[in-house]
Amino acid sequence: MLAQQYGRVPFISKKILAKFKAFESSDNRFRSAARLRQALLREQRGWPIGHYQTVSGKRRQLGNYVATAAEQTAAFVTPEITRLVRQEIAFREDGALVDEGRLWRNLLSSAPAVFNVFGPLKLDLRLATRVMRSLCPDVVHRVNEVLFEHSPARGHPAFSHDRSAFDVLFKCRMTDGRHGFIAIELKYSESMGEPPARTRPRYDELSRQSQLYRDPDEPALRANPLQQFWRQHMLAHAMVERGLYSAGRFFVVAPLFNRPAQHAIQLYRQQLIDSPTTVSFDAAQLENVVAAIKRAGATEIAALLHERYCDYGPLDALI
Repeated sequence: MLAQQYGRVPFISKKILAKFKAFESSDNRFRSAARLRQALLREQRGWPIGHYQTVSGKRRQLGNYVATAAEQTAAFVTPEITRLVRQEIAFREDGALVDEGRLWRNLLSSAPAVFNVFGPLKLDLRLATRVMRSLCPDVVHRVNEVLFEHSPARGHPAFSHDRSAFDVLFKCRMTDGRHGFIAIELKYSESMGEPPARTRPRYDELSRQSQLYRDPDEPALRANPLQQFWRQHMLAHAMVERGLYSAGRFFVVAPLFNRPAQHAIQLYRQQLIDSPTTVSFDAAQLENVVAAIKRAGATEIAALLHERYCDYGPLDALI
C-alpha cells in the first residue's frame, strides 16, 4: 500500500473522484481519499448507490452512500453488529441524538464506524477486556459494561449543562481496584471544523474547577479544533466530581492519515497539565485499535475493519 510507504494518502484528481461519484469540493485530502475508498468498497460489494440530500433539499447520488434497499447489509461488518445497532437504537438513552440516515446509509460517517469498531467488544466483554487492557494497560483491569452515545444526564447543570455525550463508554474495574471508565470519541473522516457549541457559563466553571488545563481560560479551548475535546473531557471530569466514578480516562481514536484530527489531538495535549488527578487524556490511531482487536483474538473482525477503514491499497491502481 503506497500510503504506508509515503506516510500519507494520495491526492485524488477531480476526474477520478467524479467517475466514482465521490467528488465533494469541501473535502480535504484525507476525507477525499476516505470517501473514494468507501465508494470503491460499495461498488466491490455490489451495493446500489444512494442519494445525499443537501440542506436546500436537492438530492444527488454520492458514492459513499448506499441505497435504502442495501442499508441492512452494507453499513455494518457483521449481521451480529447490525442486530446490536437495532437494539441500541430502540433502547437509546433519553435525548440521545441518532441520525439514522447517516448511521445506515453513509459509509463515510463515523456513526457506523463506532459500532463496527466497538460493537464486537460490547458483544464479548472478555474481548473488550483484552482490547482495553492493550490500549490502556495502566488503567483497565476488567471491562464490566459498554455503553453507546452515553451521557450521565443530558442538559443537567451538575454536569456540562448541554447535550454532550461520548461515542462509547467502557465501565471498568481499574488496575487499582477502583470503579472507573474509559470514555471514547472516535473521529473517522472529520476535519474538526464542526459548528462550536453555544458558550455556557458552566463551561468556564468546569474548566477552572477541573484542574485539567494549563490555562483554563485559554480561548483556543473554546474554538475549533479543540472545543469538542474540551467539552467532553470536562463532562468526564464532572462524572467523577459528582461521585459516579472514582476516576477515568478520556480517549480519542482517529486514523493515522487523518492529519486534521491527529493535529487536533496534539494541540489538545499541549493544553493539559502533566498529571491530572481525576480524568487523564490519551489517544490512539484507529489502525492500532484494529491491531489490538486482532491481537485479542478477533482476527476475522479485525480483517473486516482493516479492509473498511485502514486499507487504502485499492486507491493505488487509480493513481
